Amino acid sequence: MSYRIPALNAVRVFEAAARHGSFVKAAAELCVTHGAVSRQVRQLEEGLGVALFERRNRAVFLTAAGESFYHSCAEALRLLEQGAARARRQADAPLRLSCEPTIAMRWLIPRLPAFQAEHPGIELLLSAAGGKVDFSSQRIDLALRRDDSGWGLGDHVAAVARECVGPVCAPARLGAAGGDWRGLPLLHADSRPEAWSRWLTAQGEMARAEAGRFEHFYLSLQAAEAGLGQAIASVYMAADALALGQLTAPAGFRADGSSYVLLSPRPFEGDTRRQAVLDWLRRQMALDLARNDCAD
Repeated sequence: MSYRIPALNAVRVFEAAARHGSFVKAAAELCVTHGAVSRQVRQLEEGLGVALFERRNRAVFLTAAGESFYHSCAEALRLLEQGAARARRQADAPLRLSCEPTIAMRWLIPRLPAFQAEHPGIELLLSAAGGKVDFSSQRIDLALRRDDSGWGLGDHVAAVARECVGPVCAPARLGAAGGDWRGLPLLHADSRPEAWSRWLTAQGEMARAEAGRFEHFYLSLQAAEAGLGQAIASVYMAADALALGQLTAPAGFRADGSSYVLLSPRPFEGDTRRQAVLDWLRRQMALDLARNDCAD
């Protein structure tokens, strides 16, 4: 046989009355009238079909059933308070976002002040990493990855934006070459070793010998800005340098068939903070795509 769970407000009133052994003191604690406490207790007794208090000489005393029910109510309210405290701590805790070092340094960090201004209640902490995602061992909440980079799938994956790449170089170096980007040295990044060959093949260009190799994308982009040659760049990684005139994209950008996705161990829907990060990333990447044409 199943019983209907009493209303939480009635349980709170009963617990206070039982703890104080007084309807008057319970009313004072809960900021209600003595009559309101009496009515709630009476309705609770009627619903349970058992007397919880004995009323003698304007005083109240717990019955055996009332004593047993009081301990159950006190424990249940304690567990509810602990659960609410944990939920508040989780809601206030920073969200840890993992993303590739180059995206973090050249794209995300410069935009964090805008995110904080738009979402002052969400603290976003960055972890610079790429590759496989393990939310538990890496102690992260979200991961921004390309969908061709071999990461492990999270429980939930949301599309953010398509990837677009193209050669970039310093305007002065391009000018010195008479505007012919094809003759500039190629700067490679070990983190995407096939980037140049894929791009050249897609353009119908012949592969050429490399002129410089760097461990990370951000180093090859820094070398391009310094005039050492041209690097293949994601439109997002180069967006700010293009806007400032530190780099130019002489051949434009082209979609390479991959996309950026946001991974999460729990659903985005119903989680306002995770959904806010996802929506913001989508808007920011869409802005950079709109400012820099990307061919299909």
